[in-house]
Amino acid sequence: MTGAIVLLIVGLLLYFIPSFVAQSRRHHNTGAILALNIFLGWTFLGWVAALVWALTATKQVA
Repeated sequence: MTGAIVLLIVGLLLYFIPSFVAQSRRHHNTGAILALNIFLGWTFLGWVAALVWALTATKQVA
């Protein structure tokens, strides 16, 4: 049972990597990236799209 919980936690952490990257980079579209990650992240293409979007340049705030 403990192994299943650890596997679930590791899986969720891997699933939300694009959202974590966006948050850590203070991306101006973090909310939209999170939404894409939640709703289409289960598809490999949606997950990759969210990750690429999270890694794109962010706006310069004065």
